[in-house]
Amino acid sequence: MATATATDSQHQVMQAAAGRKVVDEVSGWLRVLEDGSVDRTWTGPPEALPLMQPVPPYAVPRDGHTLHDFPGDPSFRVYLPEAAPTGGEGGRLAVVVHLHGGGFCVSHPSWLMYHHFYARLACAVPAVVVSIELPLAPERRLPAHIDTGVAALRRLRSIALSNAGAAEDPAAELLRHAADFSRVFLIGDSSGANLVHLVAARVGEDGAGSWSPLRVAGAVPIHPGFVRATRSPSELEARPDSVFFSLDMLDKFNAMALPEGAAKEHPFTCPMGPLAPPLESVTLPPMLVVVGEHDLVRDTNLEYCDALRTAGKEVEVLLNRGMSHAFYLNKYAVEMDPTTGERTQELIDAISSFIARQ
Repeated sequence: MATATATDSQHQVMQAAAGRKVVDEVSGWLRVLEDGSVDRTWTGPPEALPLMQPVPPYAVPRDGHTLHDFPGDPSFRVYLPEAAPTGGEGGRLAVVVHLHGGGFCVSHPSWLMYHHFYARLACAVPAVVVSIELPLAPERRLPAHIDTGVAALRRLRSIALSNAGAAEDPAAELLRHAADFSRVFLIGDSSGANLVHLVAARVGEDGAGSWSPLRVAGAVPIHPGFVRATRSPSELEARPDSVFFSLDMLDKFNAMALPEGAAKEHPFTCPMGPLAPPLESVTLPPMLVVVGEHDLVRDTNLEYCDALRTAGKEVEVLLNRGMSHAFYLNKYAVEMDPTTGERTQELIDAISSFIARQ
């Protein structure tokens, strides 16, 4: 599985850009050069760098699970709890399909920030967690990310339909035995939460019959990056600067990721807006929408929840009290700050309860 690391030095950044003009930049995260190439070397605060280091896979259990990479189209990595059965029909585990964040433009599912949370979630539910390697904009703009999410589900369906011993590799055989493909749950962080809605809607368009035996039983968008053409009150609230989420990042990442010429209220970033299909017409599974009380996009997240209810959809809302965007991915804050640790446990408990009830 290819990994996108953040270990290059500042010197390499300067070398890479030598003689080439930077035409656009998202501070710390990426630079678009005049020849169209993109440099994603991390140039922000060095204390954030460890969260972006890749975690290698391991077949020997650690902390109650094993970690396997599945190269392919698309590639994904799988967290298998030790609770997973080794054969037979009974006791199979729900499947949590993870769509990572990063504004559609940066990050990778192998990074420590995702690993620490989704390994823990896999063991807590327990569930098989499948984290998808997504394309990155601006090289590949939306809807490429949606297409990849759907392709990942089709790949999982192929594994489910394979005969014993015919899976693509031993790890796939483990997955085939462990997973209950009739209980698949989509989960995503930030822009990945946008994808949760969009991939679920695409599956709904196809109808359940075309996906059997795979069934999307529920969805958990966490802090989706939904926006309106005008700033919401929560976007205008005074907040401390964050290297992980700011209005500049939100605007620039969306501009790089949306189709050329798209309006800010495009259905990919505003599924409750006037340019999107009416939510009444969109087939969606039961939803647990997670909203950060101090998140810049709190108000558009709550608007989305209200729109789902008005459309007659089954939706639950978890408000992360006192928390900002994607707080649970900061491993060091989770471990060192009691409040962040408590809210992270509340999040894991809520997801576990939601999955158990579907």
